[in-house]
Amino acid sequence: MQSTDLGNKESGKIWHRKPSPATRDGIIVNIIHNTSDYHPKVLRFLNVAFDGSGDSLIAGDHQGNIYVFDLYGNRFNLVQRTAQACTALAFNLRRKSEFLVALADYSIKCFDTVTKELVSWMRGHESSVFSISVHASGKYAITTSSDTAQLWDLDTFQRKRKLNIRQSVGIQKVFFLPLSNTILSCFKDNSIFAWECDTLFCKYQLPAPPESSSILYKVFAVTRDGRILAAGGKSNHLHLWCLEATQLFRIIQMPTKVRAIRHLEFLPDSFDAGSNQVLGVLSQDGIMRFVNIQTCKLLFEIGSLDEGISSSVISPHGRYIASIMENGSLNIYSVQALTQEINKPPPPLVKVIEDIPKNKLSSVDLKMKVTSGRVQQPAKSRESKIQTRILKQDLTGNFESKENELSDGLNKKRLQILLKGYGEYPTKYRMFIWRSLLQLPENHTAFSSLIDKGTHVAFLNLQKKYPIKSRKLLRVLQRTLSALAHWSVIFSDTPYLPLLAFPFVKLFQNNQLICFEVVATLIINWCQHWFEYFPNPPINILSMIENVLAFHDKELLQHFIDHDVTSQLYAWPLLETVFSEVLTREEWLKLFDNVFSNHPSFLLMTVVAYNVCSRAPLLNCNLKNDFQYFFHHRNNLDISVVIREVYRLMETTPSDIHPDSMLDAFVALTKGQYPVFNQYPKFIVDYQTQERERIRNDELDYLRERQTVEDMQAEVDQQRVEDEAWYQKQELLHKAEETRRAMLLQEEEKMIQQRQRLAAVKRELKIKEIHLQDAARRRFLKLQQDQREMELRRLDDEIGRKNLARNQEAVAKEMREDADVYRRKVDLEEHMFHKLIETDQTQIQRTQKWKEAEEKEFYLRSEKKTAALSDASRKQFLNREISAAVEHAENPCNKEAPRFQNEQVASSCLPRTSQLNDISEMDPSAHISVNRRTIEWDTTGQDLIKKVRNLRQRLTAQARNRCQTPGLLAT
Repeated sequence: MQSTDLGNKESGKIWHRKPSPATRDGIIVNIIHNTSDYHPKVLRFLNVAFDGSGDSLIAGDHQGNIYVFDLYGNRFNLVQRTAQACTALAFNLRRKSEFLVALADYSIKCFDTVTKELVSWMRGHESSVFSISVHASGKYAITTSSDTAQLWDLDTFQRKRKLNIRQSVGIQKVFFLPLSNTILSCFKDNSIFAWECDTLFCKYQLPAPPESSSILYKVFAVTRDGRILAAGGKSNHLHLWCLEATQLFRIIQMPTKVRAIRHLEFLPDSFDAGSNQVLGVLSQDGIMRFVNIQTCKLLFEIGSLDEGISSSVISPHGRYIASIMENGSLNIYSVQALTQEINKPPPPLVKVIEDIPKNKLSSVDLKMKVTSGRVQQPAKSRESKIQTRILKQDLTGNFESKENELSDGLNKKRLQILLKGYGEYPTKYRMFIWRSLLQLPENHTAFSSLIDKGTHVAFLNLQKKYPIKSRKLLRVLQRTLSALAHWSVIFSDTPYLPLLAFPFVKLFQNNQLICFEVVATLIINWCQHWFEYFPNPPINILSMIENVLAFHDKELLQHFIDHDVTSQLYAWPLLETVFSEVLTREEWLKLFDNVFSNHPSFLLMTVVAYNVCSRAPLLNCNLKNDFQYFFHHRNNLDISVVIREVYRLMETTPSDIHPDSMLDAFVALTKGQYPVFNQYPKFIVDYQTQERERIRNDELDYLRERQTVEDMQAEVDQQRVEDEAWYQKQELLHKAEETRRAMLLQEEEKMIQQRQRLAAVKRELKIKEIHLQDAARRRFLKLQQDQREMELRRLDDEIGRKNLARNQEAVAKEMREDADVYRRKVDLEEHMFHKLIETDQTQIQRTQKWKEAEEKEFYLRSEKKTAALSDASRKQFLNREISAAVEHAENPCNKEAPRFQNEQVASSCLPRTSQLNDISEMDPSAHISVNRRTIEWDTTGQDLIKKVRNLRQRLTAQARNRCQTPGLLAT
């Protein structure tokens, strides 16, 4: 089993190797959708639906991602992101690329799978839509929710009708019956009504089911012919209703392990003409069981307890089953693989044939149990007995011929008896009988390998020779012919093969495998010895027909000879078209019911019988064109008469000229692989193949050369066109140049006049400019003179300011120098003073004991002298300072003015060494304490010095202000 993870891909392949589903499970591929985010999670599929062809399906997950899966082309595509979960899908609209999706917001949207655009948006439901049913024509759709059902016109996407119900009665399902104009509405109270779509007139109502088997219907299914309705619910009973008779005709009891039925769907078959016999039943355990509603056999089942199924959909042609699993993945099953064992010829079994009584049966009479592998007889009621007829096998040895035993339990002899009695097989079972008569192997793998080789080169241009209106029919015909050509090379050169295969292609266009195998079986058996004289018509076969015609109607043959009408005219057109040109569809089907039920010589005898039955009009024909027209067009002839004539000819023709003595008996196609077909002159076919290949190569060379010539011719034509365009352009340019030259001459004349006027204006402007320049020059000279005078005055002021600044700098420099000298002298004297004190202290310490009395006296004297000397010195210092300040104030700008005698003042204020000695000797009470090793100045003298300094500073400031005042300078 292959598994495909969609991931974040928007398109890709569904499977990467050719699927080969096993018989036990039949799974083609398992599709999952995992996200690749940081926290990966599984996106669960919720709904799935097939399109009308059955080869494509659409599926939506719970995040609103909708994918289209093309099972024929092995591709998937993300067609829409709705961003919300879808609750129902429908993909069988009139426009094949459009689909309907019901969303969680109760709306229905229509999208296009090709353009991926929104086509329409329909609103009107007030609860979730769980069902969408589309009319067979694709024009209408019914959407069903729990409270209402609405009918929509898909041409305008407008709501046409709305089904209103009481709140107490809910809706189970409303849907169209297949291939009809009837709407079936099923309600939760088990009432079922049928309505006419156009008028909404109630056609009928189904009666209530019997009380002994009364169940509440939940799920429903209808056969494709719309005749049988299957209903189930929370029970293991299935009710089968006949809608034509509006009555319950059968109750099927499922196995005991089935407690509830979740989904029902019939399995279509190409040969049952819509009267489906197999019903798929999905139960609560997640297993879908397929039972035959006639024999009540359990045919096969899908799903398991570990991998349960949530819902399933079957393709319209019955090839695929798409199931959404309970884990959210999507499984695609092959019905052919699941039914491979079932289609084998069963062993002889005891069969029960039941005659349905005309009177109404009770529910007990209708019950049948589903069994596996054998037929279950109906449970008999005590009240009424069902007449049965048991066919027992004769074990003593009266066996029928083995060749008459067919698959599916049919017998060829009995079919022939039935055919002779009714003239044809029932339309309902014709395809089924044909498949059994021809014993088709249904080799899917072998046929797929032929189809995979593509379209054969011999049929690439088939539509040119056979312009068929239906593109689908043309495509199926092309594929069938290509498969035949790939099977045997002679069919690529057979000119009448499309005529031979076309009626079967038209009949089996929905099942290409059956179509191919029917045509192949026809060629192997009924076209024996046709290719021995290839490429000419089969002369040997035509000779057989002519011999039989000569034996039964010599007059007609002589008439043909007299008018030069050979068997290639009266027999070969009927054979190469297998009578499809001269018979209607119903006549042709009736004829081939007999052809396939008899020996291969029956077809040749039919040609003779057709001519014999048409002898009257043929004898009246005298022109060859009339004969040709007769055998290529339909004629007023009863086919039943022809068939009876064929049986007469088969019985009355002598064995020496009877075709059955020269033709082999019927041989079916082999199982698994198709047989080799080489009944033709190989050298002729090979020669024709080589010649055709040579001709094709020559034709390709010719086409290439012709293409080269055409390309060269196109280039020459293009060059000629370009040259003509260039010449025209040059002519236009020349004309334009002349026009522009004339315009330039006019412009030049205008320009000369304008230049003359401009020169006069320039002269006037020049004179004005000269006058203005002269006036400006005079103003400029005056301005320069004024500026120079102002500059001179500014320079004078600058010189005065610079002299004043220079004088101030000199004064400040002298004052700084005086201050520095004074500071150095004070430091030197203080140093000397400290030394003297230290020396005196030493001497005093030495003589302290001896001169204590003297020191006290000396202290008193020195104190007095020091005070007197100090007073005298201060008075002298003050006089000098006052006089110096006054003198400096009177002459502040004089460089030779006397400066403050800082040095003298400082020196006069400080006592000298001799004076200190005298002071120490004279006045012992002076403020010089030797014992304390400190010197303290008289605070009165210090204050006086500070006052003098302040006075000096004020006087200096006043002098500076005077020097800066212009009035004082002038004074």
